[in-house]
Amino acid sequence: MAVLKVKFTKTKRDKLAQILWILNWVSVVSGIILFSLGLFLKIEIKKRSEVMAKGDINSVPNMLISVGVIACIINFLGGKICYDCSDANKFSRWKLVMLPYIICTFCFTFCILVGALMCYTMRNELEESLYLGLRDAIKFYKDTDIPGRCFLKKTVDLLQIGFRCCGNNGFRDWFEIQWVSPRYLNMASKEVLDRLKSNVDGKFLVDGVPFSCCNPSSPRPCIQYQLTNNSAHYNYDFLTEELNIWIKGCREALLDYYTGIMRSIGVAALLIWLFELSVLIGVRYLQTAMKNVLLLGDLEGESDGWLLENSFVETAKYNISIIKNLGKANQISTVSGMNDPNINVQNTDCDKTNITTKSIPAAR
Repeated sequence: MAVLKVKFTKTKRDKLAQILWILNWVSVVSGIILFSLGLFLKIEIKKRSEVMAKGDINSVPNMLISVGVIACIINFLGGKICYDCSDANKFSRWKLVMLPYIICTFCFTFCILVGALMCYTMRNELEESLYLGLRDAIKFYKDTDIPGRCFLKKTVDLLQIGFRCCGNNGFRDWFEIQWVSPRYLNMASKEVLDRLKSNVDGKFLVDGVPFSCCNPSSPRPCIQYQLTNNSAHYNYDFLTEELNIWIKGCREALLDYYTGIMRSIGVAALLIWLFELSVLIGVRYLQTAMKNVLLLGDLEGESDGWLLENSFVETAKYNISIIKNLGKANQISTVSGMNDPNINVQNTDCDKTNITTKSIPAAR
């Protein structure tokens, strides 16, 4: 029994074809939107690639870009098909193409759904990439004279100022690394030498942060150094007073930023998926209705349209049987380790010259 069968008159078929023609052109626009969203996300990730570790974080924008391009091509073809389907005579040229087109479109709409879901599932990969990238960027903050790293100081400073953050997880991350270049350390100073000797690795560590961590909205001058030393500053308690530097870590700030973008893109992709799915259902109804019109031979009469010709269970069994038969057709017998199925087949030789005279009875 057909699933969701609907009866169509010629007027309804013509109106359905016209509506689907318009909707396919709207779908072309939705494909452009998907392409634009994927390109925007790729550019945003590229902007801060210096503070991100290499990984699969570009899989989502690449997926959206690819799906957007495919959407434009498929829906452009769908618009042409639906326009011709308003005429039964023109439909005959697309009759063999319609079913493969619907199957390809179904796979394409599934890819849109996958792309939308990936926007919500890549948070962990993005967080790990940001953690590793920011850790290395902060580690090499002082290397302003080394080629390949000299840009990191500017990158980190602009990042902390723009996103109002400090460090990787927080401002205390700067306490664990030497972020002041050795060229700016006075090696004749006893304080500097004492700090270098007090560290096992010979690093100049201070309880201070770069200037880019300062909060310009703070009413008091920025306190960059001796952040944990209450006696070093008048009327100051780092445990109770809100510091005049950014408290949030840059990993959290960037993660919130990209998560907001991907959620918005995910919602847009889900809406486009629902729209594409509705168009696909309409094309399926049009295809089955026009096919039945040609079978009936009455181009002006009524015809039935459906989503599936048989029930879901019967359709699944039928497709599974086809897959099994295809698998059996490609199988090669490997019994007893033999790869050639003709090895054990007896060879019949019909050449008369090979028949011995002993097998011919003597005439009496």
